[in-house]
Amino acid sequence: MAGAVGRDGTVVWTDRFLDYTWTPEHPMRPVRLQFTMALAQGLGLLDGVETLAPAAAGDGELLRVHTHDYIEAVKHAAPPNGAVPLNPPHGLGSADNPVFPHMHEAASVIVGGTLAAAQEIAAGRTRRAVSIGGGMHHAMPDAAAGFCVYNDVAVAISWLLDNGFDRIAYIDVDVHHGDGVQRMFYGDPRVLTLSIHQHPATLWPNTGWPEETGGGKAEGTKLNLPIMPGTRDQLWLRGFHAVAPGALAAFRPQIVISQCGVDTHREDPLADLDLSVDGQRAAFIAMRDLADRYAEGRWLAVGGGGYGLIRVVPRAWTHLLAAALDRDIDPDTPIPQAWTDQVTAYAPTVAPPRTMGDGAPVDFDRWDGPGGGRETGDERFDRARRALDTSVLATRRATFGLLGLDPEDPRD
Repeated sequence: MAGAVGRDGTVVWTDRFLDYTWTPEHPMRPVRLQFTMALAQGLGLLDGVETLAPAAAGDGELLRVHTHDYIEAVKHAAPPNGAVPLNPPHGLGSADNPVFPHMHEAASVIVGGTLAAAQEIAAGRTRRAVSIGGGMHHAMPDAAAGFCVYNDVAVAISWLLDNGFDRIAYIDVDVHHGDGVQRMFYGDPRVLTLSIHQHPATLWPNTGWPEETGGGKAEGTKLNLPIMPGTRDQLWLRGFHAVAPGALAAFRPQIVISQCGVDTHREDPLADLDLSVDGQRAAFIAMRDLADRYAEGRWLAVGGGGYGLIRVVPRAWTHLLAAALDRDIDPDTPIPQAWTDQVTAYAPTVAPPRTMGDGAPVDFDRWDGPGGGRETGDERFDRARRALDTSVLATRRATFGLLGLDPEDPRD
């Protein structure tokens, strides 16, 4: 692990990320990445920033976390003849993961992007690196899942473990549980995983319960905070700050890796949380600050889910780029007209956003222990807060004691 640090922030980008294209009707469309970069450029965010173009990951790197048979299956996958099978081999050719041309090559570039970000940080050439094309956290060792072919984050973590890092904190704020990453390091005490996601009783992949805490010597290093449908920014942030800072303070990571899926937004078509772009921005800044506080500023951020192609993803991930570059953007900043014209030509029926935020409040009351939290008189809000606090306490009781912390003390 290098000591000297060069640039504050690095943006990993290549137009080859746009080759990760499923079918025309598939909800994950690479245009979301194209519009993000165009918005960031239109705002001047990338002025003077030289992006880093990654190479595709080779088989040797993919084999860190995936089986040889699976990699070969991806290379030779072909669209099914006739009806889409319910359970195709290795998950390839399902409705979620349809086969597309040059799938292996496109997915390998995604992995190469996240790996390049990790290598820049490890070499001391940058403190922070972001690759919005990454975040394919559902891919399993021998199967595609949830729109994910290869698990780029797991490959990067494996590489870091072999190159001087032995305490890696992975924080996943996608609306779906970060199941693939958790599974691959479930028994490894060197990797702390924290996933904050919609409650598994209400959303695929139906995993990520507080009781999933790690195996063997890793018990207590796998944290899961389930969030009930309809949860808004202020309560989501209350939950995040009730779990993440304490866990990282106890674990003392050398690097923080963040999966920054933005399908938590209230307009996302595939899930049921009620966050705004303002709340997502606050989460990104909070993770950056945790890396500054506990990991000497080393922060690797990747994208992930997010299917509001025009109104959500470009703004949210532009804020992510800004956070990594220490060029934070005020949510009241107007959207450039040129960008509005571009997205309107693509989707004339979608009303483009006018500013970089949704005007939502992101101030929150910090978790103050079991039974804490003042009643506001708003029955719906108070009920949601009690549900959130129940989840927080379940997560803390399952893991904090194993980390040497007091689950019921809000100071931990």
